[in-house]
Amino acid sequence: MPTDDRAEMLKIENLHAWYGESHILHGMNLTVHEGEVITLLGRNGSGRTTTLKAILGLVGKREGSIKLHDQETIKLPTHRIAHVGRLGYCPEERGIFASLNVDENLALPPTLAEGGLSVDEIYGMFPNLKERRASQGSKLSGGEQQMLAIARILRTGAKLLLLDEITEGLAPVILRSLDKVIRQLREQGFTIVLVEQNFHFAAPLADRHYVIEHGRVVEQIDAEVLEEKREQLNRHLSV
Repeated sequence: MPTDDRAEMLKIENLHAWYGESHILHGMNLTVHEGEVITLLGRNGSGRTTTLKAILGLVGKREGSIKLHDQETIKLPTHRIAHVGRLGYCPEERGIFASLNVDENLALPPTLAEGGLSVDEIYGMFPNLKERRASQGSKLSGGEQQMLAIARILRTGAKLLLLDEITEGLAPVILRSLDKVIRQLREQGFTIVLVEQNFHFAAPLADRHYVIEHGRVVEQIDAEVLEEKREQLNRHLSV
């Protein structure tokens, strides 16, 4: 379906962000339409994770425009942003409760809006978690912890998911499971922004790729022209 036919879930214009005196984002511009999967690509330190944190107001200072469902959020506190945008954030450090078991972790997420997935739906999507439902978070493998981190935000009613490096350090069998989950979520109408180093994982999933350098978008590549721009993309991403 052409993106022009879909509503804008997220629109960022001329976004600047700072941590203290460090100016990280330098005029970021990007748009995400309803039902899209997009990736933020770039080298370490390019500003990809800071973009996700700036959307949520988790930086020291931000200027510019961030609209969620056509509502300006640049002046709103984080808890209001999450509700306005029906926004779920899965940070690189995962953020599960290590001392609680899987069932308890899934019982605790706040409600952003109606429509969060039920525990049964979660276990249908993540059968590994169902098998480990009585296990403490600290006893789960890295892949199971990552699944639980994603599952927790699906309980909240969030429809726009910001996923930061969800494949880092995971075994191929877990990557295949996460690939399947992302595809299921897209089919169910979720909108997803992936910050991802593993381009081989992200490439088949994404509708569009934004390449970020020095805190701004330098290239937008649609899925249908990815192959012809592969060499250009490799130059951007090479170390």
